[in-house]
Amino acid sequence: MLLRPKKCLSHSLVITVLAVSGASVACSGNSAQSAHANGPQAMPVKVQEARATPIDDATEYVATLKSRDSAVIMPQVDGQVINILVHSGESVQAGAVLMEIDPLKQQATVKSQESSRAAQQATLSLAKQQYDRAQGLYAAGVVSKQDLDQAKSALDAAHAQMDSLDAQVSEQQVQLHYYMVVAPWSGMVGDIPVRVGDRITSATQLTTVDKPGSLEVYVYVPIERSSQLKMNLPVQVLDSNDKALADSRVSFISPQVDSATQTVLVKARIANSNDALRQSQFIRARIVWGRHHNPEVPMLAVSRLAGQYFAFVAEPQNGGYVARQKPLKIGQTVGNDYEVLDGIKPGDKVIVSGTQFLLDGAPVSPQG
Repeated sequence: MLLRPKKCLSHSLVITVLAVSGASVACSGNSAQSAHANGPQAMPVKVQEARATPIDDATEYVATLKSRDSAVIMPQVDGQVINILVHSGESVQAGAVLMEIDPLKQQATVKSQESSRAAQQATLSLAKQQYDRAQGLYAAGVVSKQDLDQAKSALDAAHAQMDSLDAQVSEQQVQLHYYMVVAPWSGMVGDIPVRVGDRITSATQLTTVDKPGSLEVYVYVPIERSSQLKMNLPVQVLDSNDKALADSRVSFISPQVDSATQTVLVKARIANSNDALRQSQFIRARIVWGRHHNPEVPMLAVSRLAGQYFAFVAEPQNGGYVARQKPLKIGQTVGNDYEVLDGIKPGDKVIVSGTQFLLDGAPVSPQG
């Protein structure tokens, strides 16, 4: 009789354990079903809507600035520099003397010519007196007509010689003025490579005089883009920070191609009122071929893998959003953004934060 209660106790314990186990299994199944129903939690991300913005279709070139109002000063005579009256960077007026070339030899030449003219003047006076006397004697019948003609011929020769000497003296006097090198117009004196005592020739560059004002930008465009060249295309001169120093338009297109570089010369006038640019300066010039509208995305939102660009876009799905990785075709760089030629359209929500933690198809919660 004592063994029967023990059996009943063991049986009750087994039933209790099975009941607890069944309850545990039931609770575990409910939790799994709840987790499956809710799904993984959406990751909060910052998004920026892609908008179509006007973008210039432009190309940059290394160009040269030149002035149409810049005079290269070269001597018209040979000689030795004896005085330099200006210094580089000085402003001068038109006609101001810049340098002096030793004129002693030329002065001696002028003096010799003037002496010859004075001697010829005496000869001319004598020839005139003789002709006047011959005229009187011929009228009185003392001399023949031949004598009168000879006196007239001598007078004409003396006049011709006198005219020739006058011209020579004038020429030498004009030549003497060339020993004073003067400014052709008002402007700024450039570099002066010669020094006092230097021997110069008519091929020696003494300095330059630049008029303040406009410059011309010389752009050499490759022949491949020559078909797109046309008058009045916008041209921008840029500084080192891509800031436009001056805006202009194409004013000249060369009809010829440079055989050495296979480029076409293009010119545009640039205002230089504040003297920020200099003659013969190398600068960056941008020719704007046209304008189009494409979306832009921040550089931070773009990743690159095996040469291909990608970006994540938040796309709506089942009442929420998921991240979709889009391959991009990138155009030019505009500030801190990339121009997108293909892969993203205006209105797409581009994910700009946490992209390194995202997978394609992961749920996201767009912010901002």
